[in-house]
Amino acid sequence: MKHALQTSRRSFLKHSAALSALTAFPFIRASAQTGSVTPNEKVNLACCGIGNQGGSDVNSLHKTGLCNIVALCDTEIGDTSPKSRVGGVLKKFPKAPRYTDFRKMLDKHDKEIDAVLVGTTDHSHFAIAMEAMRRGKGVYVEKPLAHSFHQIDLLMAAEAKYKVATQMGNQGHSDGNYFQFKTYAEAGMMKGVTKFVAHMNGARRWHKWGGDVEKIKAAIAKQEKPAYMDWDTWLAHVAEHDYTPQYLNGDWRCFFEFGNGALGDWGAHILDTGHEFLKWGLPTSVEPLKMVGWNPMTFPMQCTLLFKVPARGEGLPACDVFWYEGQKNFPELPEGFSAAKVQTDAPTSGGASGFGKDLPPGKEIYGDGFVFKGGSHGSTLSAIGPTAAAVKAKLPEFPKSPSNHYKNFLLGVKGQEECRSRFSVSGPLSQFMNLGVIATHVNAKIEFDLKTRRITNHEAANAMLCIGEPPRKGWEQYFNV
Repeated sequence: MKHALQTSRRSFLKHSAALSALTAFPFIRASAQTGSVTPNEKVNLACCGIGNQGGSDVNSLHKTGLCNIVALCDTEIGDTSPKSRVGGVLKKFPKAPRYTDFRKMLDKHDKEIDAVLVGTTDHSHFAIAMEAMRRGKGVYVEKPLAHSFHQIDLLMAAEAKYKVATQMGNQGHSDGNYFQFKTYAEAGMMKGVTKFVAHMNGARRWHKWGGDVEKIKAAIAKQEKPAYMDWDTWLAHVAEHDYTPQYLNGDWRCFFEFGNGALGDWGAHILDTGHEFLKWGLPTSVEPLKMVGWNPMTFPMQCTLLFKVPARGEGLPACDVFWYEGQKNFPELPEGFSAAKVQTDAPTSGGASGFGKDLPPGKEIYGDGFVFKGGSHGSTLSAIGPTAAAVKAKLPEFPKSPSNHYKNFLLGVKGQEECRSRFSVSGPLSQFMNLGVIATHVNAKIEFDLKTRRITNHEAANAMLCIGEPPRKGWEQYFNV
């Protein structure tokens, strides 16, 4: 098996010129997004990845009443067992044509499809989204946007080129916290933020191995592939691997080769409004402050990262962004913090339980004369500490959301709303998180040059900006815009 640490220097150099050429794209802030406006009364939606979170997305998009489900695609779509992860969606939409390969689906139904849901594994988001956008389709892509920094650059460039509606699946970006944070920032209430602490301390799938490489290797030993499984399409552009069910059912998130761990999963729900409205952009360094159970294959048992964000324009000071993950790896909590209930909107499927009552996923925001406490997803902030009463007296009211995240996307496809987590917004957020994943993978501090967009102090880490390249034969075309 080839691991990401073995990414060739030649591969990185091959794509470095393209990466530099895309420097102009990362912070696109389109004033309007016309989307891939459809003449249909409802958006004709094709769905890729219909189990677990993908299946939830299918149902949530359909529930808006704004779309027709016109085709279904999943590499396990032939699984008819009682425990099938795709069975619920197939039963709900029995007339929708079924495919294991998104390319065949798009070829067959190109003229019918207005938009595509991408609810697949982290590593396969990229190729599906690129192919759909090239065909003029709007795309709703689960978080994190893609598996590598370079892939995200290409997706943002494709968004700018094809001018289609795009949305990343950090659903809270259309709920209370989004409008609250936006309102407070526009009122000048957030300018003094110098410290932002985010935490997600639930049990994760890889914790069962304790970072033991021999146990991990035993768990992913080759097994016989089920007849219904389209393993070649599941791998997408990644190098050949033996089939093992341990990579399926969300367990792909355990591995650096296929997933982005807890940070890629939950960071999009906790860091998102801070990143957008405090205008973090990209950090100048990411430093692992704590690493327990590190190994080169899976994410660690505990991890604390420090992202250094430099001072920005509009009087925004330098900000230290901390990320805490792993059971019992809690940050020091501010005065006035209590275990008060916070809305998390935490998904119940796919092993996301195990938070207990100690510390729900969330954040603490420290500024000049104020401290805010918040949860994950759309959970709103509360002022805490000795200054809480004075701060609350100054806080402006904020509007309610006119549309949830799914409705916002479909209205974006119809040209009636701007997608709130379009790639020009969610792309830099995903790259911010990806740099944290790279620092975790190499277990070393990385220095990032904002002008050249290179990691300057660690050659292996720098090559990981293009992780997964060169792609397998037959997948090269997706790495060009």
